Amino acid sequence: MALRLIQFLAIMLTALALISLRCRIRWQWRRQPTSAQQIYAGWALFGIVLFGALAANLPHTIVLCRLGRSFGYALASFLLIAANVAIFFVWTFPTNQATNNWIVVPSNWNKLRIQWEYSHAASAVVTFAALVCVVIAVLRQRSQPR
Repeated sequence: MALRLIQFLAIMLTALALISLRCRIRWQWRRQPTSAQQIYAGWALFGIVLFGALAANLPHTIVLCRLGRSFGYALASFLLIAANVAIFFVWTFPTNQATNNWIVVPSNWNKLRIQWEYSHAASAVVTFAALVCVVIAVLRQRSQPR
């Protein structure tokens, strides 16, 4: 029963982390550089889900390592979520800081905007891959004999 709960949390929190990565509409950037970002005010609090996904995928990986089942997929999911956290702190967060959370338009604004866009795109790809891996780990674990 505990394994099922861990598996459920790993899948659900990884899926929720994917939801937090939203697409941007390019035309908004041309109208007013900072106004497009204001619609995302408060989304930073949703980042806790990413850490929840990381926390849920770790015990899932450990349990599957001990059981010797689907460990590679579980480990990949954990590492991909960890990579997502790294992407945020290396590229997204510094951009948010440089623009004072998109209130200020610094001289290198266009470079920062592109960095911010690509960091979110990379996060979406990495989080989706993590979701695929954790689902495969759960499905393969269920189909293996005990």
